[in-house]
Amino acid sequence: MKYRKMGRSAAGFRFGIVAAKFNQQVTNKLVNACVDTLTGHGVRKENMHVMRVPGAFEIPLVARAMAKSGRFDAVICLGAVIRGDTPHFEYISAEVSRGIGQAALDTDVPMIFGVLTTETVAQAVERADRKKFNRGGDAAKSAIEMVMVMRQVNRIRQKSDAETSVAPRPDARRLAN
Repeated sequence: MKYRKMGRSAAGFRFGIVAAKFNQQVTNKLVNACVDTLTGHGVRKENMHVMRVPGAFEIPLVARAMAKSGRFDAVICLGAVIRGDTPHFEYISAEVSRGIGQAALDTDVPMIFGVLTTETVAQAVERADRKKFNRGGDAAKSAIEMVMVMRQVNRIRQKSDAETSVAPRPDARRLAN
């Protein structure tokens, strides 16, 4: 509730949330904090859609599909990749990061990276804890901010498009004479 007082209302914004099922003791906390933060900023439950995927590796594909649907102003990606005894951690972390970033570039829809990459389960649990790091809530706040930024960018684009379609560029007038 305190965020609404700060003028950061997100009423009317629409968010897709993609969360990994793997490491569910962590991802459930991330999702709950994310949804609570969005709700606290005025987002109605019907303007949020949570999709669960098997693991972090599957997040980018579903996030991209959600963005391409046109139904969401931003997509929040939540998961936890915890280091083990094999190089699997490096491969998954790198591909998830790359995939989420590429999905944002492909769709022009903000993709929020809320995938924890930690050395231990204890670190992941701590970062998902609302009383400590609250990375799920942080991801929601980033999503709200990015929707606002992209709306500004789109207004600039529209203004630029309107200016170029209404008045010819100075060099075009010179060439016409």
